[in-house]
Amino acid sequence: MVSQFPSLSETFIVREIHALIDEGVDVRILSLKRSTESMVQADSAALLDRVRQPPGLLATVGLAVRAMVTHPRRVVGATATIVADTWRTPTVLAKSLGTLMRSLCQLSWLRQFDPQFIHAHWSTYPTTAAWTLARVMSRPFGFTCHAHDVFRNQQLLPRKIADAALAITISRHNVDWLDRNVSTLAPRKLKVVHCGVDLRQIPWQADNRTGNRIVGVGRLSPEKGFHTLIDALALLRDGGTAFHCTVIGEGPARQDLQAAIERHRLQHHVTLAGAQPQEVVRAALATATVFTLPCQIAANGSRDGIPVALMEAMASGCPVVSCPVSGVPELIGHDVHGLLAEERSATALARALRRLLEDAPLRTRLSIAARQRIELEFDARKEAIKLHGLMTGAIGDAA
Repeated sequence: MVSQFPSLSETFIVREIHALIDEGVDVRILSLKRSTESMVQADSAALLDRVRQPPGLLATVGLAVRAMVTHPRRVVGATATIVADTWRTPTVLAKSLGTLMRSLCQLSWLRQFDPQFIHAHWSTYPTTAAWTLARVMSRPFGFTCHAHDVFRNQQLLPRKIADAALAITISRHNVDWLDRNVSTLAPRKLKVVHCGVDLRQIPWQADNRTGNRIVGVGRLSPEKGFHTLIDALALLRDGGTAFHCTVIGEGPARQDLQAAIERHRLQHHVTLAGAQPQEVVRAALATATVFTLPCQIAANGSRDGIPVALMEAMASGCPVVSCPVSGVPELIGHDVHGLLAEERSATALARALRRLLEDAPLRTRLSIAARQRIELEFDARKEAIKLHGLMTGAIGDAA
């Protein structure tokens, strides 16, 4: 279960699905919304014949009503639980009830497929759908929670943790945070399965990294810290360091970032390249001198989990600079696998970037250790095999 498929920013889910298929799992993908993406990555396109898209409005209502008539007690019970949890936030309530309808309309098709396990990515609406269908079908369900669905949008999350046959999150930091803030069941129920990268597609390359090329990849949104990066680049320029920085990604902060570039007169030093195919991103990582993603906690509490973009850079041999936010220190040991600069500090970020740009032996040492780190704990195939084992165990426990 996912919110929409394909989604340009959720390549980590695509890699996991491909790895599960390689393990012999027959995967189908239920998309709650029709995708609006204008760009479809090749790995996602290869899965499109496995995707079940939502039908039109009339068909959705008709099929959902049929499911309600067939399973009145279970549907009423699920509806009552959703209302009791979300009535204080009418928008979430309306979307949750819409999710209920969209999940129920797939019931007939899902019975034909007859899944052993229903798993959702993101503990918000996709897990509401998985939880609903699992109740109606008497199947075990699980979910993976990541970032915004941990720190900001905790819809039914205590109940989902309690009811899930398998609850997954992507960092130890998330487990501890959920224990303190959401559910005391978190340490017992939640298993850590990292998002990862496909190392077969990212060869390690330490050579050809001259020219002071800085690359950042991520959604242009506050939690990525690109505003701090622009301020840090101005300090670099003013200190006499030569560089060119390319930021790959799209998002709501684009205009503000462009304004900051112009305010600092960095037009000749910084390029906002927009969203790019995965091949372009990997080519940029293969030749960049330094990769940076200065993560931060946004004003609304939003933050990253462990950014996959950092993993891809580390796997490629590109030395990285980030900030010790959320699960990032579980990926990067400071001065071991990369450099960590103080969150929201342009001065600290500029200092770290300058240090890497000026110290080739340091870049080599960090890049070797970073690749080893990814191979050990953030290999998408190894993590998918771990998930497969946990799913198999949950199915056995539910039998």
